[in-house]
Amino acid sequence: MKIIFRLVMLTALVALGVWLWTVLFPNPEKVIHKRLVALAGTVSFSSNQSNLARLAGVQNLGDFFSADVEVDIDVPGRVQERLMSRQEIVQAAVGARSAVRGLKVKFSDINITVAPDKQSAVADLTVEARVSGQQDLIVQEMKFTLQKTDGKWLVTRIATVRTLSILHFEPPRFPSIVLI
Repeated sequence: MKIIFRLVMLTALVALGVWLWTVLFPNPEKVIHKRLVALAGTVSFSSNQSNLARLAGVQNLGDFFSADVEVDIDVPGRVQERLMSRQEIVQAAVGARSAVRGLKVKFSDINITVAPDKQSAVADLTVEARVSGQQDLIVQEMKFTLQKTDGKWLVTRIATVRTLSILHFEPPRFPSIVLI
């Protein structure tokens, strides 16, 4: 009976140790995923938010990016943006928050590849955005490059993934048919 009790206690102790290890040292994919979800939440804002809350959200946005971040967004039918610093991102967010009533952003299909040195990663994801007052959902594939700096995963590059499209469509040619 003592042996069973000791085995149960040993198993519980090992399980507690494994749980504690995963809490103190989570794998990079989980940390990055959580950080990207938080970024989407920070970018989002509702139409009933006060101006002070909107400003606070914009200031928090800069915490997700490195100082020399590069953003190259090209959404068909929309504005093409190229930003080269954290400050430009914050300024663009201030402009966006004053131009639209609300914005809901969600990152889905997040696939994270961490480099072998565990200091950089690439996240391929789908951005789903809905602007308040508009029925259309904006959906775009994006690639985020992240770098671990001072223990934090910071976005160093965002780029639009160019999907396959028809560059030039020419209808098929059929031989002329002569009716007699």
